[in-house]
Amino acid sequence: MNKTAMELVKEAKAETREMDLQQAHGKHQSEEVVIIDVRETHEFSGGHIPGAHHISRGMLEFKADSHPALKDKDREILVYCKTGGRAALAAHQLKKMGYTNVHSIQGGMDAWDDADHPVHKP
Repeated sequence: MNKTAMELVKEAKAETREMDLQQAHGKHQSEEVVIIDVRETHEFSGGHIPGAHHISRGMLEFKADSHPALKDKDREILVYCKTGGRAALAAHQLKKMGYTNVHSIQGGMDAWDDADHPVHKP
């Protein structure tokens, strides 16, 4: 059975939890979570959530287990991309890898930026 990318995203969103923007912003301010940006390097370099760790979607499975911020598989993790598709896929994969408390940020970086939340621009 062949599936489109959007069908895979829909399945991933059904099996993982999305966190709304307001709640994600509150957790970011309190520094309760690890935030992972799964966009490509040029996207991350153009601006990202302050304190976010960059692991591009294509390398996530290879880098997650050795990444210092992801040592505790029970720690809360927020994953984001541009609009939410790659983040949903990434959150789903992290869940499959044994991470127990993973959420994608609803609306991704576009929504974060539109809400005028802080953005680090190197």
